[in-house]
Amino acid sequence: MKKLVAEFIGTMWLVLGGCGSAVLAAAYPDLGIGFVGVSLAFGLTVVTMAYAIGHISGCHLNPAVSIGLWIGGRFDKKEVLPYIVSQVLGGIFGAGILYMIASGKADFEIGGFASNGFGEHSPGAYSMQAALVCEIVMTFMFLIIILGATHSSAPKGFAGLTIGLGLTLIHLISIPITNTSVNPARSTSQAIFAGGWAVEQLWLFWLAPIVGAILAGLVYKFISPEKND
Repeated sequence: MKKLVAEFIGTMWLVLGGCGSAVLAAAYPDLGIGFVGVSLAFGLTVVTMAYAIGHISGCHLNPAVSIGLWIGGRFDKKEVLPYIVSQVLGGIFGAGILYMIASGKADFEIGGFASNGFGEHSPGAYSMQAALVCEIVMTFMFLIIILGATHSSAPKGFAGLTIGLGLTLIHLISIPITNTSVNPARSTSQAIFAGGWAVEQLWLFWLAPIVGAILAGLVYKFISPEKND
């Protein structure tokens, strides 16, 4: 239960910090933080939670991460589903807090609410195929980074920073394509509030990250020099 509560809190912070920066700060007139600021915000949520709850739950904050770690032999199968449920609920809670804050502005319109999308709902109008490839590859690399940084042979104490910087880089690459998911819990939380097209396109942001995570788990098991402790 302690692990699940930690995952709930961590994923809430990921959504509130990352999506909150996009909804509240990115488009602020003249002083907006833009794509770079949003990318850093997502990375910083992971860095802060890695050191806050990593020793409790492993700080997955993401169904794709839990699945990828299981496939890679780093996570117990029986814990995968409870972790996913906690992550999704935490993300929704974070989005709920964000909605309460954002809707306090007089001219508030929910719009896309930092949801992930493709086609006309992609920031750069990228196709479904481009979005699918992007999300699979970005999640694949995210899991490779996580599996490598947390390996028993990796330098100690730097995993949280490495993973957070990795997520920052992923956002810098892919925000124009899909608004960057690589995390089904993050995608679900925003889609529930945005509704409409965001819910209709949500399937891709579950399918692609999970496929990328599974591939990464298999590949890292093959290339890893030794079994992790």
